[in-house]
Amino acid sequence: MRRREFITLVGGMAAAWPLAALAQQPAMAVVGFLSSISPEVFAERLRGFRQGLRDGGYVEGENVAIEYRWAENQNDRLPSLAAELARRRVAVIVAAGPPASLAAKAEASTSPIVFLVGDDPVRLGLVTSLSHPGGNMTGINIFNLEIAAKRLELLRQLLPKAARIAVLINPADAAATHTQLGEIEAAARDLGLQIQILKADSSAEIDAAFETIGRERPDAVFVTTTPFFNGRRVQLTQLAAFHGCPQPMDCATMPKPGV
Repeated sequence: MRRREFITLVGGMAAAWPLAALAQQPAMAVVGFLSSISPEVFAERLRGFRQGLRDGGYVEGENVAIEYRWAENQNDRLPSLAAELARRRVAVIVAAGPPASLAAKAEASTSPIVFLVGDDPVRLGLVTSLSHPGGNMTGINIFNLEIAAKRLELLRQLLPKAARIAVLINPADAAATHTQLGEIEAAARDLGLQIQILKADSSAEIDAAFETIGRERPDAVFVTTTPFFNGRRVQLTQLAAFHGCPQPMDCATMPKPGV
């Protein structure tokens, strides 16, 4: 299923889950939206989120208000932003990505929370089990991280002579990075691949990482899955082309526009 469809589903869940809470509020219902990135790079998904609300009978500005909180890639801001939404007593908090979801869990323990993550929510500590989440949280796992090893295998199939792979990680997203690196390192050993870890937590650091890639000439680039990198997919694609890396269609994890 395409990622935008998942976002639409999350919007629908946010609309449907807290109906009892919405019904008890005489004023316009308020939904909190918490994200670690910026609104510009989330625009397409926001359209899906709003469509999901409309499908549930809620139109922003008419019968529901949305309080947006954007950390602008500064994850240390997420706890205070989540606390703001909790104090606002929103009917439900929608948390996009593991950093936002973990912050919401810590700072808004009495608010209904719908999350969207790419890792096992049980392993992240968001819920007690997939079948019985418990607590105040529910949501969707899109299984991006669990298939990191398979993506590396696909990359090797596309480039059978590849020996050295540059792996780009976002150290700020510690939970996602830890999970993926474990999978990638194990798969690299099995495939006989040498990996080089490069870190980036800003656009400037992405530029610097690709300068290293252009200078050291690895056989391919593997971009790990994080909200930050997904929001920089155009920059990543352009830099890969500029530095003569294998094109995104050859890089199994290179984010693609519109996905």
